[in-house]
Amino acid sequence: MARTLAACYPLRMRRVVAVAVVALSLSCSSTKTTTPPDPFQGPLQLAKVTDLNPDPHVVEVNLEATYAEWEISPGQSVHAMTYNGSVPGPLIEAHVGDTLIVHFTNHLTEPTTIHWHGVRVPAAMDGSPMAQAPVQPGGSFAYQFTLTDAGTFWYHPHADEPVQMEHGMYGAIVVRGDSEPVMDAEGVVMLDDLTLGPDGQIASPAGAIEDHTGREGAVSLLNGRMGVAIPIRSGQRQRWRLVNAGSARFYRLAIPGVTFTVLGTDGGFLAQPYDTGELFMVPGDRLDVVVTATGAPGSSATLQNLPYDRGHGGGSPTTMDLATLTYDGESMNGAAIPASLGRTIDPISTAGATTRTIIFDEVINPDTGDTTFTINGKSYPDVPTFDAHVGRTEVWDVQNKSGMDHPFHLHGFFFQVIGASGAPLSWEDSIQLKAKSTLRIAFTPDDRQGMWMYHCHILEHVKSGMMADFRLTK
Repeated sequence: MARTLAACYPLRMRRVVAVAVVALSLSCSSTKTTTPPDPFQGPLQLAKVTDLNPDPHVVEVNLEATYAEWEISPGQSVHAMTYNGSVPGPLIEAHVGDTLIVHFTNHLTEPTTIHWHGVRVPAAMDGSPMAQAPVQPGGSFAYQFTLTDAGTFWYHPHADEPVQMEHGMYGAIVVRGDSEPVMDAEGVVMLDDLTLGPDGQIASPAGAIEDHTGREGAVSLLNGRMGVAIPIRSGQRQRWRLVNAGSARFYRLAIPGVTFTVLGTDGGFLAQPYDTGELFMVPGDRLDVVVTATGAPGSSATLQNLPYDRGHGGGSPTTMDLATLTYDGESMNGAAIPASLGRTIDPISTAGATTRTIIFDEVINPDTGDTTFTINGKSYPDVPTFDAHVGRTEVWDVQNKSGMDHPFHLHGFFFQVIGASGAPLSWEDSIQLKAKSTLRIAFTPDDRQGMWMYHCHILEHVKSGMMADFRLTK
């Protein structure tokens, strides 16, 4: 089940911030006092946004939606929609308790917004259709909110998602806690893919079949580049903050001979790390992992996406190579991985909870082949809105009656999966909803009243109506 540089000394200055966060507090110690290097150098290193505010507790930045050329490999570029001219968009780095102010300007010829995926923002800052009017061409909007949770998050539009996100509109956000385990190197890994047309440019939407299964491109990208090499040293431990920014791709990540250590998921750290040979990520998902390098100096290894069938022709039928790990330099003794991450995650109490049934399904027109995706029998924006109440726990039985997996994403709140056998207790906002199955989740809304969205995170399914809203009131 799913889920730059974290250090005890953050970028601007070390400080201790006391923040009350219900069921989501964390602390851990480390004797390291240096900032580990980013292993993703050159074209793999994410651009960084400039903090315009001298206040150490405020991160104030400019983001511009603009057209640009996106170099996906040396000498090969595609026409793109970008944030600040780069794909991925610039990395936003902050600390728990900071205020983030984003002055956003839309230089596109179509409306757009920014959704802060996984960040617990006020409803008016969420960027979804019922929460915010789209920013028109030439218009601007100021997003402002306090960052209450440490973790890896990302930002992307909630307007014409299959086109704008496919053309490069996404970026990462790293929010650091006061003290986190420090590995030998650490960076953000944004996974994506592209479908290119005969002209070498990003292909236009392909019609009914693609609308049904979602776009899975043949060109695999890591931090916006294809065919990449990641330098690593034998014995080194690299911390990767993984983000699945793809339109519809489900990832089963593996590196033959390498074990991943999972530190955290969507909602930040787990209580204790665990080891695994594979990482599973649905669109929208994040994982915080340590890669322990086991190869000999001079050797190489391959980051792979293993086969997965998500139903109705979607998924990877064969193994895909995503990147090459090249073992440079001499062997080293890697940093120690802590046995505990200093976080307590208590099971959410469902006593007195409001229980609901949320049904994901699809209707295929036998004459045209077009698919309408539905929630509780209706397609957005006609799905009935219900009221949830501040402080009253919600328990949702999310049923998938369709023949394919869907990635379920909840805006604004982290949830727990109830009854997940063998899985470590975690906080999530994006998770796999298997075909013909039911997933029970629970969350307790805090006092951020307004309209909140939940939906499938396959972008073509968003376009085809598989999303809905609920209203949070007192």
